[in-house]
Amino acid sequence: MSVSDPGPKDDDASGLLAKPSLLAKDAAGDNSPPFSVTELSGALKRTVEDAFGHVRVRGEISGWKRHGSGHCYFTLKDEGACIDAVLWRGQAARLQFAPEDGAEVIASGKLTTYPGRSKYQLVVDRLELAGEGALMALLDKRRRSLAAEGLFDEVKKRRLPFLPKTIGIVTSPTGAVIRDILHRLADRCPTHVLVWPVPVQGEGAAAKVAAAIRGFGAMASPPDLIIVARGGGSIEDLWAFNEEIVVRAAAESPIPLISAVGHETDTTLIDFAADRRAPTPTAAAEMAVPVLAELAALLRDRGLRMRGILTQQAARAGERLEATAHRWPAANLLFEPIAAKLGDVAARLPRALSARAAHARADYGAVAPRLRAPLVEQRIAFAKDKLEALGRLLVAAHPERPLERGFVRVTDRHGKTLLHARDAREAAALSLRFADGSVDAIVDGARVEQGAPRSYRPAKPRTPGSAPQPGLFDE
Repeated sequence: MSVSDPGPKDDDASGLLAKPSLLAKDAAGDNSPPFSVTELSGALKRTVEDAFGHVRVRGEISGWKRHGSGHCYFTLKDEGACIDAVLWRGQAARLQFAPEDGAEVIASGKLTTYPGRSKYQLVVDRLELAGEGALMALLDKRRRSLAAEGLFDEVKKRRLPFLPKTIGIVTSPTGAVIRDILHRLADRCPTHVLVWPVPVQGEGAAAKVAAAIRGFGAMASPPDLIIVARGGGSIEDLWAFNEEIVVRAAAESPIPLISAVGHETDTTLIDFAADRRAPTPTAAAEMAVPVLAELAALLRDRGLRMRGILTQQAARAGERLEATAHRWPAANLLFEPIAAKLGDVAARLPRALSARAAHARADYGAVAPRLRAPLVEQRIAFAKDKLEALGRLLVAAHPERPLERGFVRVTDRHGKTLLHARDAREAAALSLRFADGSVDAIVDGARVEQGAPRSYRPAKPRTPGSAPQPGLFDE
């Protein structure tokens, strides 16, 4: 009996000997169809969002970037991992501080996935600094950064005006701060005050404080001094005055600025950028103006001292004048030499005049014989001949003289002499000046324009047999 070998079976229970196939087949025990990529990504998204619908994550900000749309993108990291995060525009507008790289924060929100790139990220609802230590670290970092730019340099500090006419105050319109400042100003020296009301903490406070400082500087009639004031509080309450936008506005203010934020022990970055720091808002008012009563007393004291000094100087000057006058000689002794000299000169003057006249007569007698009549007559005759020659030249140069020799002077009807033929054609109506009178003429039969002299009359026709009229220049 022969036995044939059946060989390996395709449906072997172990499945180890199954042949590979080009087409996907459901294996034994499969009871669900395969996921599509979208289905799997959606399932992962739902699972992650359900499991991590609200989380609080502590980490360090890295790569902070605010998009033009207002959304903020950044990464939270620690020593072992990192996670992408996003803060939408609405939540970003409500931030109590300005985030920056290196700040340690606690981010609250939910975890979600981005199926398009197989990524997950944290959608942040609230962003807070991780404790007061982190807040102080951020404050110190910002202070060193702004100081490196020169915003706190002492050489940039300006002197406050001694007696400002107008003071601008940036503070909350309600509360004790504004009342304390106004009360102290009224007690010391009543001054015109402009109040720019702003919130001094909370959402948007920093931007509004900075806008108020810049607004005072941009006024057509700005105040002489600005006071930025706020009462005391925690570091979180005063944080708006640590924001970079406020510090830069204070440093760039064209008007001297006093920072009066918090109590004496509180320190904010605006204190470093301001021209003066006041420990309290009330102290800021005292720095701003002097005491009017003290000024009046000082003026009275200075006036009394000045009058006393002037009186003393006048008395001393009188004493010096009197002492000097005693040393002067008597008036008659002082003027006697001059009077004597004047009398001597008066006595000598007639004699000097007589002597001078005698010398003049002698000089004339010596010269008179040499003045002969023929010499005078000769000079007169020479002058007469010269005068007659000039007269003849004048007669010969007279413009009417050539007319006696047959020449004619041609003018327009207004008396302007015409030197060229083109001028005559343009004038059309002419006047011909002869030695014995003038006649009117027209050029080439041209029509005389309206306004030409009425004395013009056309020439009468020549009668037959009469002699032709000679030309103007015929011989």
